[in-house]
Amino acid sequence: MQPSSIAKTPPFVEIIEIGDPVTANAGIDLIAQDAVQLQSATLRARQVIVRLEGAIVIYHTTNLRIRSRPALHKHFLGYVTFSPTASGTVDGLPIRQDTLFIVPPGTEVGFVTDSSYESISFLLGTEELHAHLSLRGRANEFHVPHRSEALHVGAEQSGNLFAWGLRLIDTAVRQPDIFNLYKEQRVSAHADLMETLLTTLAGARKVDPGRSERTSQMQSTIVQAAEQFALAHVTDRLYVTDLCKAAGVSERALEYAFRAVMGLSPVAYLSRLRLHRVHEALLAATSGRTTVTIEALKWGFWHFGEFSKAYKNCFGELPSDTLRRPCL
Repeated sequence: MQPSSIAKTPPFVEIIEIGDPVTANAGIDLIAQDAVQLQSATLRARQVIVRLEGAIVIYHTTNLRIRSRPALHKHFLGYVTFSPTASGTVDGLPIRQDTLFIVPPGTEVGFVTDSSYESISFLLGTEELHAHLSLRGRANEFHVPHRSEALHVGAEQSGNLFAWGLRLIDTAVRQPDIFNLYKEQRVSAHADLMETLLTTLAGARKVDPGRSERTSQMQSTIVQAAEQFALAHVTDRLYVTDLCKAAGVSERALEYAFRAVMGLSPVAYLSRLRLHRVHEALLAATSGRTTVTIEALKWGFWHFGEFSKAYKNCFGELPSDTLRRPCL
């Protein structure tokens, strides 16, 4: 078996240690996402990305409760499976061991993941997936939903898919060159992935949410509407009433929704969002071009003692320490 040419950008195997929400997108060229820490501590997350011939496999783990809003490339479909200990929600639906989540192309999805979270995502081209199903006489099973869906596949099938992904990731971490150097290995792994995934999907059925889950989905929709408005107007002076108008709900309903989905009040979320924007600005700053005071005032923090304390609680360092770091 002869080595193929090594991919220069990006490599076929990437191992990315994430200590800042700013770098949550690192290495993933098919996903755009905005991540916010919902806990005050030092973030220790990890992503391992394996690019096969026709698919991308992404392993993700984190030590903190995180809110992320990934949007997948318009020509790719995502299937997400989770470790037995993972907990959190996807668009308001709970993460469960017997469930596989399908993420449609070009759609933003709201994840809230708890500490000790592990997931493996499989990104596939929609046309290729349809072709594989057609070859097996299962073209009628090809389904691209308009929003994320939970598929009940059973704990055994979901566990088998997660275990397959974990073996791939473990091999890639220990021996990255067999994927970086040899196209045949990537082709073979991709074929094995398709067999494993299609076996998992055989007999899959859409989860019919119960009453409490429908309530959670509704609350997630409220939060996403408020969140989108907040992100679009993050440099403005925002109040809870602005978020209520954007989401079309009362202040009480907004409060309940944010606490159910985020574990934070709307006010605490807005403050956390602005802290993240200061953090991003300080990390990206060129020496001498800005100061902590300038960025704090820009994002609405006028009490510098309280700002510094909140910043350190969130990111584990003072804003002045962040500013001294090399520019990202």
